[in-house]
Order: sequence, then C-alpha cells, then structure tokens
Amino acid sequence: MKQSSGRGILRLCLVFIVLFSSSAILRAQGNGLAQKPPMGWNSWYGNYMQVTDAMIRAQADTMVNNGMKALGYEYVNIDDGWAGERDAQGVIHGDKNFPNMKALGEYIHSKGLKFGLYSSPGPLTCGHRQGSYGHEELDAQTYAAWGVDFLKYDWCSAGRVYKSEMQAAYKKMADALKRTGRPILYSLCQYGLQKVWTWAPSVGGNMWRTAGDLDYKYDRVSLVGFQQDGLERFAGPGHWNDPDMLLVGLKKINEDENRTQMSLWCLLAAPLLMSADLTTISPASLAIMTNPEVIAVDQDPAGIQGHRVSEEGPLEVWVKPLAGGSKAVGLFNRGEGVNPVTVKFKDVGVKKTATVRDLWAAKDLGTFTGTFTADVPRHGVVLVKIK
Repeated sequence: MKQSSGRGILRLCLVFIVLFSSSAILRAQGNGLAQKPPMGWNSWYGNYMQVTDAMIRAQADTMVNNGMKALGYEYVNIDDGWAGERDAQGVIHGDKNFPNMKALGEYIHSKGLKFGLYSSPGPLTCGHRQGSYGHEELDAQTYAAWGVDFLKYDWCSAGRVYKSEMQAAYKKMADALKRTGRPILYSLCQYGLQKVWTWAPSVGGNMWRTAGDLDYKYDRVSLVGFQQDGLERFAGPGHWNDPDMLLVGLKKINEDENRTQMSLWCLLAAPLLMSADLTTISPASLAIMTNPEVIAVDQDPAGIQGHRVSEEGPLEVWVKPLAGGSKAVGLFNRGEGVNPVTVKFKDVGVKKTATVRDLWAAKDLGTFTGTFTADVPRHGVVLVKIK
C-alpha cells in the first residue's frame, strides 16, 4: 500500500514537472509583442500590387495628421508588391518603386510609427514576387537591418514545396526573426488552415488568419466575422485571432455595414488594420475608424475576445467582458429591414439593473432593468457598454 502511494506521488510530481516545463516553454516562445491587438494600416485591399515608396510615406504622414496615431494606430505595413530581385549573394531588394527600404523604414520611424513588410514561406508570393523559401535566415537579417517591426508571412506558393510541414515552415522564419535580436511582430497568413489557432503561438505567431480573404463584400464580412465564435479561448495578450483587415473606407460596403465590421472586430479583440487610402478617405469613414470609445473595446487591457450569447434568426447578441467589470455588447441585425434586438442582462453577466451607454453615439441612454432593446438597421449594429 505504501509502495503504491509512493508511486502515485512520484507520478504527480512528474506530471507537475511536465506541465511546468511546457508552460515555461510556451512563455519562452513569446516575443513580448502585441500585448494588445495590433493597430495600423496595410496596403493590400486599397492598392493590391500597386505600391510605391511615396505612397507609403503619404499614408504614414496622414496617419499622424488625422489623429489615427494618437488613437493607437501604429503599423504602416507594405503588403505584396514591394519585392524585387535577389543579388548574387541572395539578398532581397525592393523593386524600382522601393529604391531604399532602409531609408523608408527610417522615415516611418521618424513619425513615431512602425514599419511592416510582407513575404511568403514559399518561393513566390501571391503576386509572384520573391518569397523567402531557402532564404529565411538571410531575409530575416535583411528585414532587421531595414528596421522592420512587423512581418506578414503569407502561405501562397508554400504548398508547392511543403506537404504537411506548415508548422515547421512558419517556425523556421520565427526562429530566424528571433535570432536577429530585433523585436518583429509575426503575423501568420494561412487562411485558417490546419486549425492554426491551436498551434500558432507555439511557432512564434502573434496573430494568425482564421479564414480566407474578405473580398470586399458584406456577406463575406458577416460570414467570417460571426463564425469566430468559439475561438475566444485561443486569443489573449501576445496572440490574437485575425479575421482579416477592415474594409472601412474602401466604398465597397455601406456605413451601417462598416460600423458592423468595426464593432464586431473590436468585440473580437481582433487586429485593426485598415486598408483604405488615408489621403482621400471620407470624413464619415474616418469617424468610424477613429471613434475612441469603440477602439477602447478592442484595446481593453483585459485582452478577452468576445463571444455570441444569443441568436434568433438573423439577430445576434455578442458580449466582451472589459477590465473593471463592465461589458461591451453588440446587438447585430444580419437581416433585411430594421429589427428590434434585445439583450438579457443575465445572459451577459450583468446584475438586474444596469446603466447603458451607446458607444457610436457617445451617449448615455439611462438605467435599465433586466433587458435592453434597440432598433437595429439592416446589416447594422448598436454597440453599447453596460455596467
């Protein structure tokens, strides 16, 4: 009996050691970045491959001048289209539109912003520019020398050279980035394949795409955004689910739909990466992107991703717990025409009587008992803070 008890204690000790070691390994793999969901601008949806040095500088200037930087938008990310050829030593260079990448990085940094870049673990990017396959170490060192702060790594052609080694391919670049000694936020873009949310942090990912591209359509935004429910347990400080960029300002979806995407992304604690041309964006779209109370939901220090609490046909209610005990609640209407949407306080963990504030209107609505109901427009949202 005593011998059996001793073996049991030994097994418990071994389990504890394994769990402690695994936890320590996971902590060691983190790079300390993205303690809140990253915010910034990305060139892809607004420009595709048509990017230039002058364009990127103009976006950085505008981000400072229009108040976005002050609200937390900090990354200026060049997506596909920048890469030229490799020299005899294998070093990657910018194409004719990017004659001096290091100087561009220095300019972005001079504005108090951060510099983001794009590549692929495959031999080619989606736009058939040079990928990083076989040059991971050299590219990482080059990016660090240019002052890069953010790398989006897009699967693209990697399926031609890797079979089932997706995790290894992404870890290869993560390790190379780490060896540079420069903190570089690592964004995995692999469209939600292989349940990436379950392994991305273990290969160094700070954020990872949970689905394919949004394709400029509300129906796609709605599908991708609302299917994030259930992924909340995989997100938190340093590692975030990424349902893709915001379409706000691209004039492809209407203002109610823009507010729906912005609200849902903030409830999801998703990265907020805009892609519209900031030099020509409309005041209405800029106002959506720069509402401080809405942004505060996304950037809440508790770092909790929201989830769905009720669904009735096309009507949904989502909640995100906030630091301090308040709740951010989204009342969504995915249907046609105006519909009343009701949140039951007990469903969102609020006591019977609570105050409600409309975050888009920046207006206190009063004290309510048991429930709160709002008329929500077609494809629209009412985003409130309840306490």
